[in-house]
Amino acid sequence: MPDTDGGGRQQGSLFGEILDWMLAPLLLIWPISVALTWLVAQGIASRPYDRELGEMARSLGLQVAAEVAPTKGRDRYGLAPEAAALLRADASDTVFYQVLGLRGELLSGDATLPVPVEEAPVVPWELHFRDDEVGAEAVRVAYLWVAPEGQAGGAKTMLVQVAETLGKRARLTNEIIKGVILPQFVILPLAVLLVWLALARGISPLNELQRRIRSRESSDLSPIDEQRVPDEVAPLVRAINDLLARLDLSMSRQKHFLADAAHQLKTPLAGLRTQAELVQREMETGRASPEEMKRSLAQIARASERAAHMVNQLLSMARAEDAEQALRREPVNLAAIAIDSVRDFVPRALERRIDLGYDGVMPDDSRLCVQGQPLLLGELIRNLVDNALLYTPAGGLVTVRVVEDPFGQVVVLQVEDTGPGIAIGEREKVFQPFYRSLGTGVEGSGLGLAIVQEIVQQHEAELTLDDTRVRRAAGGESPDGQGPGARFTIRFPASPASVTVTSSPAS
Repeated sequence: MPDTDGGGRQQGSLFGEILDWMLAPLLLIWPISVALTWLVAQGIASRPYDRELGEMARSLGLQVAAEVAPTKGRDRYGLAPEAAALLRADASDTVFYQVLGLRGELLSGDATLPVPVEEAPVVPWELHFRDDEVGAEAVRVAYLWVAPEGQAGGAKTMLVQVAETLGKRARLTNEIIKGVILPQFVILPLAVLLVWLALARGISPLNELQRRIRSRESSDLSPIDEQRVPDEVAPLVRAINDLLARLDLSMSRQKHFLADAAHQLKTPLAGLRTQAELVQREMETGRASPEEMKRSLAQIARASERAAHMVNQLLSMARAEDAEQALRREPVNLAAIAIDSVRDFVPRALERRIDLGYDGVMPDDSRLCVQGQPLLLGELIRNLVDNALLYTPAGGLVTVRVVEDPFGQVVVLQVEDTGPGIAIGEREKVFQPFYRSLGTGVEGSGLGLAIVQEIVQQHEAELTLDDTRVRRAAGGESPDGQGPGARFTIRFPASPASVTVTSSPAS
């Protein structure tokens, strides 16, 4: 099933997404470019024809000013037939002209040509242009106000207009558009092709990186060469190298753990096999006595118990390292779990003549809530109690304690004993898998405290180890002559007390 991001959108091709972001602006800009080219082409096409039209209007104005003079008493002007024919001599467009007298009366030309609406003051001999219509035909008009010769100060002016239809201009505009746009129809696909090729060439290092990673053996966790990748991909490669380094370290630890576990299981299994073969040989020869049979069976029972304990510890270690299970947290009453764990170990404590008890707040106090996994927390307390019972001699004392700190920020779990204690130089090593202190004469798997450390880390708690004697008495041996003991203190972040809590771990 394809991966999706947090918004549910399916992740597509990086090549396709970059191509889309490059081509989309190009395809959006192209029609805008066509529209702007059209406007520019219209302006370019109009300029030469406007100059020609303006010269015609100015020439006509000069002729009108010379012919219509107040001193001559003329109030009518007629363009000579030769001049009119020359003015209208255009095979492509229709040319209109108009001359209005001093009082706005029509002196000559086309009466249908509209009169301009001028809001600004009239300036004689100043040439103007406008777009207008004659009938249903669009025209371009050049006009100016003419002061007749001999008119003092130009108080009264005449209007001269020359208009032309837009045929030539439209054709020139179309030719400019064709000259500019048609090459774009060739350039645009070529640009798309070049973008495609450039993008493919730019992404080729990623394909090479993918090929190098795919060609690796599954056991090859060496770092990827960062010198052979682009600068933009280097952070990703560094992150992958960091992941490979952590994976290599994790696999090395697992291999070491499996080797140690196999070595630890080999001893009880070999004892089981030896005792079984001995009993079988004695029975075949008929020399097996009931006492020898009991002795051999007892040794087989002890060896099988050690093997079963080792297997249970390995399973507990696997549960403690299961990050997914540790994430499934809920509010847990730590005092209730501690009391249940102590109750389970009472028969063993009585057998070894050890005073095992609980000292702390009772489970009905809802303030002693922690956010955690009940099964793992129960495993943590059981391993601490089991470790304390293993190292505490007969007549000793093992105490489990759950209290709240004065500020209500943490819940404190303590397990202390009156055993030989742990030397300062060994206090870091005892949390390593399969490590056991020499000279104690105690048989164990060496996994209990490693499990405790893993569960503490999964719950973001704080673990400290010191002597019990520091709390029992200030210096010297205890009055009963026992050792300094060991006290494990774990501080869990307190959970809100208003939620429903779990009192004991699931079986």
